[in-house]
Amino acid sequence: MRHLATFYLIVLTQTTSLIGSRMTAIALGIWLFDTTGDTAPLLLMVFFAELPGAVAGSVAGVLIDRLDRRVVLLLADGGQAVTTTLLLLIFLAGDVHLWQLYLLALVQGTFATFQQPALEATTTVLVPERQRERANAVQQMAFPLAGVIAPALTGLVYAWIGITGVIIVDLATFTLAVSLLSMLHIPRPKATAEGTAARGHILQELLAGVRFLIRRRVLFGLVLYMMLINFLLNGPLELAIPYLVTVTGSEAVMGGLMSLMSLGALVGAGLIAVWGGSRPRLLTLLPGLLLSGVMFLVYGTAREPLGLGISLFLLTIPLPISFALYLSILQVKTPPDMQGRIFAMVSQLGFLGATLSFLLTGQIVDRVLEPAVGTTWWKIVAPVVGQAEGAGMRLLLVATGVVILVATTAMLATPAVRRLESDLPDYKVVTEN
Repeated sequence: MRHLATFYLIVLTQTTSLIGSRMTAIALGIWLFDTTGDTAPLLLMVFFAELPGAVAGSVAGVLIDRLDRRVVLLLADGGQAVTTTLLLLIFLAGDVHLWQLYLLALVQGTFATFQQPALEATTTVLVPERQRERANAVQQMAFPLAGVIAPALTGLVYAWIGITGVIIVDLATFTLAVSLLSMLHIPRPKATAEGTAARGHILQELLAGVRFLIRRRVLFGLVLYMMLINFLLNGPLELAIPYLVTVTGSEAVMGGLMSLMSLGALVGAGLIAVWGGSRPRLLTLLPGLLLSGVMFLVYGTAREPLGLGISLFLLTIPLPISFALYLSILQVKTPPDMQGRIFAMVSQLGFLGATLSFLLTGQIVDRVLEPAVGTTWWKIVAPVVGQAEGAGMRLLLVATGVVILVATTAMLATPAVRRLESDLPDYKVVTEN
């Protein structure tokens, strides 16, 4: 019970901090779109934030396995707080350049690279296996909860306190997170045979994690599939601000629809937290992503706020359910003392998919799809996505839904994937203290 209390305190502090960070991200998104009129700078900010995880996430995982995980979490939060302070100083100085924002996003992303894998590995030693789905679901609730609260709060205070005021709120949440985390204790897992055999220099330990996954081909295939899902989700969903403003013509309606999108994810996380999931987990995970694929088709073709809202709500409900079950599979199928590097490697692949998505989505929309609206070949897709402003973004969303449906159907049709959980052994958790 003591370890469970520690887990929920950590989740509480991280969620509070995430709300502040999400408020800053939304305020920056509004500022960037108002200042430049393009989607690319907004997505490039996210690209640079995700880049460190895509490039060096696995190295971070080796360090997580070597160090006290509480110290890792403290350094991650503290480093992001320092970066946010520098962002505040830049806006207070009044001479803001895009390269400065990109550089700070890169630095902040470096610290954040350590945070999520450390938290996921920490969950394994704090939460009993029978409660893992619920614990992962509670973690999955953090982002949608921030997505519900942050847009509403940002919309209320942005005109009053401006972007600098929003950043100050973000700094206050970081301070709370670091203060509470410094008082908690996180036990270390005892060494397993696999973890002991993998010890050595950083490169040796890193390669041991790579070999562990590659030798389990079906599990590695699931990891690659989820990397693809990350690629397909991140860029298109990050278009929500410019897309919804363009389609609805109202920032207020946009804010409401974004909150509804996050509410769907919050409902999904709540469902899995109460329900606890079924066995095998993959037979809930994969059909859920099929529903998300269908809702992308509706999201890309809906014209009115009602249709947009319903599709966004239903699109996001399965996402936290699927990701909570995915984390549970990895937590029971990998050795606890190797989970820092395994989760970091998985995060690195996810970051790679996400960063490519952010990098390509804005360029494809701004340079290819939107300029193509109204051209001769556009008549082929015009009956589906129209020819009005924003039709290029519509086509991208529809294409995203199609690819998700094809990839997920292929996974469901593979017998080895359906048998993954019964074919691979589980690992029990034993801690040192």
